[in-house]
Formats: sequence, structure tokens, C-alpha cells
Amino acid sequence: MLLSLLLTTLSDPGIGYTRPITPYVVLSRGGVEAVIVNNDAVNDDVLPNHRAGYSGVAKLTHKDRKENLFVPGIAGLNFEHILDGSIPADRRTQFEPRNHPMELRSINKYTAELCQSATFHHALESCQRYELLPDGVIQLTVEAVARKASFRNGYIGLFWASYIHGPESLDIHFKTAQGWTRGVTPAHGTLSTHIDAEDSRVFVHDAPFPLTLVHSLSNHRFTEPWYFGISHGMAFAQMFRGMDQPRLTQSPSGGGNGNPAWDFQFYASDYEPNKIYQFVMRAAYLPYKSHAQIEKATRKHRAALNRRGGK
Repeated sequence: MLLSLLLTTLSDPGIGYTRPITPYVVLSRGGVEAVIVNNDAVNDDVLPNHRAGYSGVAKLTHKDRKENLFVPGIAGLNFEHILDGSIPADRRTQFEPRNHPMELRSINKYTAELCQSATFHHALESCQRYELLPDGVIQLTVEAVARKASFRNGYIGLFWASYIHGPESLDIHFKTAQGWTRGVTPAHGTLSTHIDAEDSRVFVHDAPFPLTLVHSLSNHRFTEPWYFGISHGMAFAQMFRGMDQPRLTQSPSGGGNGNPAWDFQFYASDYEPNKIYQFVMRAAYLPYKSHAQIEKATRKHRAALNRRGGK
């Protein structure tokens, strides 16, 4: 399975789109339904009591499980933070993507984008393309560009969160040199981030840094750029390009007690203003039978992501 054309309306303004009359669109394909929402509040039959600030996939369901994977009212694959290592001045700046206007663009019946103009603090312009592939896997293509030299420590850090609703286990599973490893974090912001075995990057940051999930590294080093968690007999697998050097982050309580956050981070090191950076990942939601079954079911997507320049 080849990657779709890796462009958004940020890098190609000639791509056609429409602006929906609602703050969300519903994408259905391959037995999966995903509701893509901007960061406006919504309260209707599709998204009752959806909270302002939570963008991305507000609702993810499968033909084998009609309940939302994500905590109702918030979201998954949700753009949370823009980071440069400096301590944000206030909570509004901490959660800059939540608090800057976000435009929803409908590309076609299977694809939508969430785009932000240069944000109020970091002046980061971005566009996130959510495409539902034929088998119901979501491909997220992110393009971002700093419109000013505003990132104090020379790097752009971007953070996405997925708030999982009451899974049987709070933990995640990924491959290390020892084989399958269960990622367990004892508390929010403790041993929370797992990095690639070949990732030696150090991101300077002020201390004490208030977003404790970001820089609290675990003792694990993954050898393959993907992981999954299990919720109500279903697996949610997040897969990445090795070339993007993702960092895998988890919280046992990010979405409230019993509702973990299964997150990830991307970084653009030694960034240049007005240069567009791109990151790509895929998310699969499917019935869980075994680790081996999930590994097999996701293999073609992981291979597609890493066919060009990845690991």
C-alpha cells in the first residue's frame, strides 16, 4: 500500500477544498467512522457536549464496537502543544493549538484538514490532513512552518494526545531489543516518554518544565517506530516514519482517572524560519486477538510509511 500524495493545502495552496457549515466532518470507510473536529465547542446529536480546544478525531468507532474509543467531549490525535523548551507564560500559551483559531477544510469524502494561521505566541502556521484510507486506517500528514524566529532553543517541538475512554489496561506495547515491551508509567509525567534506540538528540529546556510528560524519559528504547494499546477488545495502533524520529509518550490519567493518554511528539531540530516541515503517521483501530495478530495486520502500513528514507 503506497503512501497517498504527501501534501496539504499549506504546501500546495492549489488543492481544492470546501469549508463545512459545521465545525466537524464525518469520514466513513472500511468499517471505521472518524469525526474530525476543529477546536470549537460543539453540542449536537453527532458530538454532544464536545469541549472547546479539543481538535482532531472527536469520535472514533468501528463496526465491531460502536462506542467512542476516545473520552467523550475531548478527542484523539489532538494537537496539544507547540514547544521550544521555554516555560510558557500562562495556560493559554501552554496549550497554544487549543486557543488559536482553527479552520476545518473538507478535501473530499475521505479527507479533511485542520489548519491554523501563524499562532499568537510561536507564530507557527500548520495544516493537519486526516485521510481515511480504504481499510479504515487514518493517515495524518502534518505540515508546519515557523513564520518568525521565535523558537528560543533552536527547535520546534509538536505534541499530540489521544485520550482513551476507560480501557482495561492503561499501558502501551512496543518493540525493544528485548522484544515486546509493556510501557508502564507510574504517574503522570513520570517515565512518560520512550525514545528510539538510535535517538541521541537532547532538547534544552527550562526547569522545572511544567509539561512534565514531554521530557521525562523512560528506561525503554524502542527499535520499531510504532506502538499500540488495548481498549475493550480493540487495539489502537499508532505507526510512524522512522525518518521523523517520533517520541512515544503516555500518561495513566491524561484524560481523567482511568482514562490514559496515548501520545506522541515530533521535533524539527535546527529549524529555519519559513521552511515547511512535514511529519506523517498512521493510526489503526481494529479488533485485538494477540500481539502477533496486530503486528501482522499493521505490517503493510508500517512498510508503506518507511519505504522512503525511513527505518
